[in-house]
Amino acid sequence: MSTPEEIEALIARVVLRDKAAFSALYDATSAKLFGVCLKVLDNRAEAEEALQEVFLRIWRKADRYSVTGHSPMTWLITLARNLAIDRLRKRQRGRTDIDEVYDLSDDRPGPEACMIANSEAKRIGSCLEMLEDGRADAVRGAYLNGDSYADLAERHNVPLNTMRTWLRRSLMKLKDCMSQ
Repeated sequence: MSTPEEIEALIARVVLRDKAAFSALYDATSAKLFGVCLKVLDNRAEAEEALQEVFLRIWRKADRYSVTGHSPMTWLITLARNLAIDRLRKRQRGRTDIDEVYDLSDDRPGPEACMIANSEAKRIGSCLEMLEDGRADAVRGAYLNGDSYADLAERHNVPLNTMRTWLRRSLMKLKDCMSQ
């Protein structure tokens, strides 16, 4: 996971149209931003499209980000959330396109993808069980439920920096466990 300073540096380089920085920013933030889009839209395909739009906006509007002392992820998450909400509102206003009205496509994964996903879910579950008490709950809260670090710190009665350390170390342990 990248630090706020690293993400700010990547955004600053994106302003200069640095494609390598844009790619690194995508790698560092896309999972979290996809989670935000998916939580709002509750549709994987639509969330993937929204994520593409989010990164197009980031490419075009990176110069609007200003260092204020707040986390750069706050700005990125706000962009993702607002875009996803806009898409949700358009969806709720009603579909007028005939293709959308009679959408019979099946977005569900096939049997092979389900098997792979189930296998990976079991691996992740067993790796989460290896974490210390409360750490797995904090990881699930932060990366699956979208809970803020401050909310998690309050819930677990620890200082904010301790929660950040918990999450960083837990992710490193998960990465090691998953790579075995």
